[in-house]
Amino acid sequence: MAENILTEFDSFFFLGIGGVSMSAIAKILLKSGKTVAGCDRSESEYTDELANLGVDVEIANSCDIEKYDVVVYTDALPENNPAIIQARRLNKVLMPRGRLLYEVSRLFKKTVAVAGCHGKTTCTAMIAHVFKAAGLQFSSHIGGSDLTFTNGYLDGYDYFITEACEYKKNFLFLKPNIAVILNSDADHLDCYGTAKNLTDAYVKFANGAGEVVKLYGDLEDCNGITFGFDDRAAYYAKSIRSAGGQFTFTAYEGSEELGKVTLSSYGKHNVLNALAAIAVARRCGIAFDDIAKGLKSFKGVKRRFEKIGEVGGAVCIADYAHHPNEIKAALKTARLVTRGELYVVFQPHTYSRTKNFFKQFVLVLSQVKRLMVYKTFAAREYYDDAGSALTLSKGLKRSVYGDCETDIEQFIGGAKEGDTVLFLGAGDIYEIAKTIIEG
Repeated sequence: MAENILTEFDSFFFLGIGGVSMSAIAKILLKSGKTVAGCDRSESEYTDELANLGVDVEIANSCDIEKYDVVVYTDALPENNPAIIQARRLNKVLMPRGRLLYEVSRLFKKTVAVAGCHGKTTCTAMIAHVFKAAGLQFSSHIGGSDLTFTNGYLDGYDYFITEACEYKKNFLFLKPNIAVILNSDADHLDCYGTAKNLTDAYVKFANGAGEVVKLYGDLEDCNGITFGFDDRAAYYAKSIRSAGGQFTFTAYEGSEELGKVTLSSYGKHNVLNALAAIAVARRCGIAFDDIAKGLKSFKGVKRRFEKIGEVGGAVCIADYAHHPNEIKAALKTARLVTRGELYVVFQPHTYSRTKNFFKQFVLVLSQVKRLMVYKTFAAREYYDDAGSALTLSKGLKRSVYGDCETDIEQFIGGAKEGDTVLFLGAGDIYEIAKTIIEG
């Protein structure tokens, strides 16, 4: 295989091009002058965006890959997928998404890769905003749609800021100059097996990087530049204040006071994301005034505590939270912005995650007075009753189960002005919620 496929080949076909990460890479390659095409099983905002950019997008399970040099596939596809089999038969260069992301990163002088069970999309976007405010030449690959940069942005080849996905050890392809590890909470146990295997992978990811930025007190076997609420961290926050769920704080670098930071995004957990972004920016020589300006300019990412409309006068908010710790943070933020009652519709994402963290889900969701558990978004998995949404709902005393839009409409029908409806999950609950809101 060539030293770098991006200098050797000119045309790329994406199997699963509608995925947020796949479409981001496709956009970067397109803007780099490559020929890009792809297919997916259904339309999405990302397939529509690519089509508007001139990309040949097929909405089908089968596709014509013969005229393309490289075939890229998402990990959601099985090895016996017909297009993958065809690519092998045609002797195409065939590679997983994670490997292509590594090849893309090699086009840049320096790479910053952000990993962690939760927060990486927001933190990656925050770093992009800081680099923009500093006037640096950079490109970004974000696992969500930033309200300014969307998910794939190309504006120079000095820095590549990318989200590093832990699923199936994809982040181990990357060899970044700066590796950010926001947290090492257990997740993706369907492919790691145990929490220790996951933490070992984080350590391996860190060992493959030039420098490491990590949460203070986490991954003790891994050396790095630390951030956190504890003033023993290299970067920490004091004078943390909240106004309607948005936070301000004073940032410190060791014993030196850097200055005040005002966040436009919601939730105290974003203080930690901002501290990680500050640590990265300082390692890249960015002045604090530019850092503060960039962090304030970050307005958020779609599906990260995003206001999507109103029902009966109640504000409706969508959040991607699908891990117990993410749900806990989203609920905490929702209570800060809610004057009245809080209605929560949670859609579990995969049967394996629900089964592996069943007790944790019950613990965090049992604090919700008005809760609907909506049918599981199975993604790549087959039905498993032990990890189903219905089983989870039965394990909660104050929960109702829903399996259609009408159930959700009836559940939130009593919401009124001053109340908040929070839609949680990484599956199709976002599209369902928007359909209900739009009537």
